[in-house]
Amino acid sequence: MISIFSSYKFTLVNVNNVATMSNAYKSNWDALYNDCKISKFLSKSFPIFAPMSRKKEKEIVRGVTVESVGAEGKAVARIDGKVVFMSNAVPGDVVAVRIDKRREKYFEGTLVEIEQPSPDRVEPFCEHYKDCGGCAWQELPYHLQLKYKQQQVVDQFSRIGHLPMDQVEVLPILPSERTTEYRNKLEFTFSDRRWLQSGEDPSSVFDPPTPLDPSQFEGGVFPRHLRGGYSSVNTNPAGFALGFHISKAFDKILDIRHCWLQPEPSNEIRNFIRQYAIVHGLPFFNIREQSGFLRNIIIRTNLKGEVMLTIMFGAHPPKLGWLQSGFRPSDCDTEAEKLFDVLMERFPQIKSLNYLYNGRMNDAINDQEIFNARGEDAIYEEMEGLRFKIGPKSFYQTNPLQAYRLYSTVREFADFQGGEHVYDLYTGTGTIALFVARSVASVVGVEYVPEAIADAKVNARINGIDNCRFYAGDMKDILTPEFVAAQGASPDVVILDPPRAGVHPSVIEVLLGTGARKIVYVSCNPATQARDLAMLTSGGAYRLVRIRPVDMFPHTTHVENVALLEKVDC
Repeated sequence: MISIFSSYKFTLVNVNNVATMSNAYKSNWDALYNDCKISKFLSKSFPIFAPMSRKKEKEIVRGVTVESVGAEGKAVARIDGKVVFMSNAVPGDVVAVRIDKRREKYFEGTLVEIEQPSPDRVEPFCEHYKDCGGCAWQELPYHLQLKYKQQQVVDQFSRIGHLPMDQVEVLPILPSERTTEYRNKLEFTFSDRRWLQSGEDPSSVFDPPTPLDPSQFEGGVFPRHLRGGYSSVNTNPAGFALGFHISKAFDKILDIRHCWLQPEPSNEIRNFIRQYAIVHGLPFFNIREQSGFLRNIIIRTNLKGEVMLTIMFGAHPPKLGWLQSGFRPSDCDTEAEKLFDVLMERFPQIKSLNYLYNGRMNDAINDQEIFNARGEDAIYEEMEGLRFKIGPKSFYQTNPLQAYRLYSTVREFADFQGGEHVYDLYTGTGTIALFVARSVASVVGVEYVPEAIADAKVNARINGIDNCRFYAGDMKDILTPEFVAAQGASPDVVILDPPRAGVHPSVIEVLLGTGARKIVYVSCNPATQARDLAMLTSGGAYRLVRIRPVDMFPHTTHVENVALLEKVDC
C-alpha cells in the first residue's frame, strides 16, 4: 500500500488497482488528476481516487429571533443588521441558523435548531410533514397564515408594482372553508426505491428484505418476485413507494401513508393499489432505468364524492429488471384488466376509470392518448346550477369550494348590469366565462390549450349557454386589434386569469387600446400581478381600486388575489 499526498487529500490506494496506469503518472499524481480527461477517467473508473471536499464549513449563528414572514413564506430575521431568510420558522422562534449564501443586501439561511419555540407555533398534523413539503406551513396557526398571505400581497404590490396602496381598498382575505381534504385532484408516483423519511433506519428497508407472512399470498406461496436476495433492483416490499416527488429531486419518491389534502377514498384507493401490486408482483416504476409496469395514478374527486381514477403504466410492453421476472411483459394487458376489475368492485365511488401507456421520459399526459377502461369517460362538478364536465385532461380549480368564492368575487368586482360584452382571457375550460355568462350580453374566451377550449365548448352546450365564443391559441398572437374588431364590439369588462408568469406586454398593450371600462385581474402570483398592474396603470388610463386575496391552498405559502382596475374618465 502507498499513501498519495498532494494539494488534494486522498485515501490509501492499492498499487495493484492502478497497474494499467503509467509509472510517470504514478509518480506525479498531481499532474494526473489535474489533467481534465484523466480526472474524468479516474472519477468514473476509480471512485476511490476522488478528492475529498475542502469546502469551508458554513457559519452557524445562534440566538436569532424570527421577526416576521416575507415573500414566498420565508421567515425573516436579522443578523448584524442584515436580513436573513429561512424556511420552517415561525415569528417569535429563537433559532440557530446556518448562513448558506451571503448576498449584498441579505443572507439566505437554513434553520438548524429551534432553541426556543414561538408561543404561536403549533404541532404539525401530518406524519410526512418534514419530508413532503406539500403543506409547509403546518407549524403556523391558520389565522396567522391568512394574516401573512394578505401582507404578502400588499407588500409585493408596494415593493414591486410601486402601487399607491394607501388609495386602494384592501378587503380581508377569504379563508378556505376546509383547511384539510380540500383538493379534488392529486397525482401519485410509483417507485421501486423509496425515499427514506427523516430518522428512518435504511437497514430496515433495504437490507435485508423485510419478512412477509406467506398466508397473505395466493396459495400461501411467495410470488417469484419476492424470492431471493437483494440487488440494485429493489425486491423488498418495504422499499416500494407510491407517493410524492421529493422537491428538486425527480427520481426520489416519498411513500405516503396518509395524505390530508384529499378526502377519502383517496388514501384507501392509493394504499390498496400499492398493496395489490406488491402481492401480485406488478413491478413498480424505476424512473432512472425507465423500467417497470406501474408508473402513476391520478385521483380526481367531486363534491358529491365521486371519483375519477387514471392509471399510467410504463411503456407497452414494459421494460423490466431481471429480478422482476415473475411478471411477464406479454401479460401486461391481462394484469391491467384484473386490476381494473378489482378496483371497480372494491370502490363503488369510482365512476370513471381510465388508463394510458407512457414510454416517454416525463409524466405529462396532455398530449397522450387516454383510454376509458370502466365506467364513464368523465365526472361532473356543479356550481350554482352549472355542470362542468371533468375528463382526465381537464383543468378545474383544485379547491372547488374556494373556486366558487373566487368566481363570486370576480363577479362582484365586475358589477355586471346585464348588457356588458366581456373578454375572459386565459379562460382555461371556460369556468369563469360560463359562470358570468348569464349576467352579461356576451363572453369571448381565449385559451392557449386546444383541449381546454374543447372542454369549454362542451360545458357551454351541456348548460345551454349560447352567448359564449371560445378561441384557442397563444394569447399574444390571438389578441390583436384586428381580433377585437372582428368580435363586433369592444369589451366593456376584461377578466384576466393568467398563469404564474403573468401577462405578455403585447397583450397589455392591446388591452389598453380596447378602452374596457373595467379589468378584473385574477392571479396566483402576486409578484407578476403587481408588475402587470404597474404597466396597466402607468399611463394613467386605469387606476387600481380594490383587491381581495383568496386562500385556495391552506398550509402553503401560495395565495390567490383578485384586483379591480377601473378606467379613469378623461
